[in-house]
Amino acid sequence: MKKHNYSAGPCILPQEVFEKSAQAILNFNDSGLSLLEISHRSKDFVAVMDEARAIVIELLGLEGKGYQALFLAGGASLEFLMVPYNLMKEGGKAAYLDTGTWASGAIKEAKLFGDTVVVASSKEQNYNHIPKGYTVPSDADYFHCTSNNTIFGTQMKEFPSVDMPLVCDMSSDIFSRELDFSKFDLIYAGAQKNMGPAGTTLVVVKEEILAKNNRIIPSMLDYTKHIKAESMYNTPPVFPVYASLLTLQWLKNLGGIAAIEKINNAKAVLLYGEIDRNPLFKGAAAVEDRSNMNATFLLNDEAHAATFDAMWKAAGISGLPGHRSVGGYRASMYNALPLESVQVLVDVMKELEKKI
Repeated sequence: MKKHNYSAGPCILPQEVFEKSAQAILNFNDSGLSLLEISHRSKDFVAVMDEARAIVIELLGLEGKGYQALFLAGGASLEFLMVPYNLMKEGGKAAYLDTGTWASGAIKEAKLFGDTVVVASSKEQNYNHIPKGYTVPSDADYFHCTSNNTIFGTQMKEFPSVDMPLVCDMSSDIFSRELDFSKFDLIYAGAQKNMGPAGTTLVVVKEEILAKNNRIIPSMLDYTKHIKAESMYNTPPVFPVYASLLTLQWLKNLGGIAAIEKINNAKAVLLYGEIDRNPLFKGAAAVEDRSNMNATFLLNDEAHAATFDAMWKAAGISGLPGHRSVGGYRASMYNALPLESVQVLVDVMKELEKKI
């Protein structure tokens, strides 16, 4: 039976990425060596890293605009630390928008470096919406936000204009929708939510904002050193970078971000339409802030949970239970999830309604 993978991460990837990755593990570029054993300094892998960094800039529309792409290790959570290390001045200030668990984690790390102002938070409402109408202090060294909140199913639909570097954690919706990416000075994203397997983190940074805070930065945490070494300051995560490249090539061949956004919108319309229509279900997030990547929803009567769970499992659906912070269900509809899989879930929801 075909499986319909709604896992929040590590996530679904295109079938061709699995197939090409599997072949590369056995014999990479007809070298007679596995991708897992080749030197990261070999001509074959240097070409992979160069193309991966270039295609990121191309897909985001940032060519010739002073940006560099890096593939680093440590997960997006390490970026919670690297961002203030590189951007907050000694005795400086940073501004953060608190929209969920990962935003809260970033705030915690920033507080180790200096004055960290939380401009707004939806914590009191269990992060079920994106705060609006907040003011960012003009003397902040940078403003940090999280574009999509995987656990709570909310997504920023617009971003503030600020007179300081704009930093965004796009871990769970990178490459999923068209934005003016030049509005952001630094973007970071863990690969495993929408781009590749766990093990590497994408950082896209406008070079001109770096090396201005007069702070002594440990070498491994210094973006400028990673840029100078072309993302190979130390041995990079070879396999995750290669699989991410394959995923980005798949996206480019599909027509890029504009093409995938249309598909993602169709998936979201289909699922949210059923959540709102079906009297057995309700959405967990504020309607205006609903995420196209992670749809969180609940049963109106938990007495139906056992029946519904048995039905979606029998239909080949995987990874649907919601995070413990919200409960209910979470359908993660990342780029590689086909519309067909969303239809299967919707059909199960309709079938449950007929049964009850």
